[in-house]
Amino acid sequence: MRLLVVCLGNICRSPVAEGVLRARIAISTLAGRVELDSAGTGDWHVGEPPDRRAIANAAEHGVDIAGLRARQLASADFQRFDWVLCADRANLRDVRARAPASAHGRTALLLEWAGVEDLGEIPDPYTGGPAQFEHVFQLLDRAADGVIARLRREHPDRLR
Repeated sequence: MRLLVVCLGNICRSPVAEGVLRARIAISTLAGRVELDSAGTGDWHVGEPPDRRAIANAAEHGVDIAGLRARQLASADFQRFDWVLCADRANLRDVRARAPASAHGRTALLLEWAGVEDLGEIPDPYTGGPAQFEHVFQLLDRAADGVIARLRREHPDRLR
């Protein structure tokens, strides 16, 4: 199973989501069975590490995202990933607009797909402070539980 998490610049929400999911899946029965990555719809930060505030907040929770580097969503991602999970509705619209006709991967809002919040969006903490980054982390921590539960429920044979 391959999951790609997408936000706007791939320096706040999606790298934290990737880090939290990696950490949680690594200690679950799904370890080694789920491929994770993150990307942004924009190209402003390609090659850069996550925002220093995102790195610091994730580290406070024992999640290391400092080694990640931003990249932009590519056409090949739609073939490579089973699901492209978006931080908010604007990202979802952008992702769907870029999807080639032959797209293999499916798209959804991450929080909704994880069963955390119907039509739920992960707010962009970029212009905020520590409280906004903590709020995003808490949402993504809850989403990780939902992702693991959904994968176990929907793909019991594929992920054993």
